[in-house]
Amino acid sequence: MAERVVYLDTNVVLDHLMDRQPFAEYSHRLFALAETGKLKLYVSALTFCHLYYLLTKASGHHQALELLRQLRQLVHVSGLGEREIDAALAAPGRDFEDQVQYASAQTIGPVEAILTRNRQDFPAVGLPVCAPDEFLARFESAG
Repeated sequence: MAERVVYLDTNVVLDHLMDRQPFAEYSHRLFALAETGKLKLYVSALTFCHLYYLLTKASGHHQALELLRQLRQLVHVSGLGEREIDAALAAPGRDFEDQVQYASAQTIGPVEAILTRNRQDFPAVGLPVCAPDEFLARFESAG
């Protein structure tokens, strides 16, 4: 069976790291699947920057870095360079940051889905975009 690969939007990772309820249940399950090798998780370098800023505000510099080190053990980092920025700048979407995330997700090759809680900010065509709970329901029903 081919490796199952998903791309996580920043909000899904933040739900996991900050235990934001009720969404954390799903993000915790995604990371548990990654820990057991059943799922390969990707994020962009931009996600690490956003997370550092938000985690530092919540718990300070040292704790933020420790959480990011732990995160890095479980996720792969997708590409983010000139091409991705140019693609995001040219995209018709209203949320530039999500356009950058989408362009970054396209660098990783075959990806099953982009997982996010704000689907409306991603393109309606191209890579599949769904909520973590929807993905997990499909993943678990596929066995």
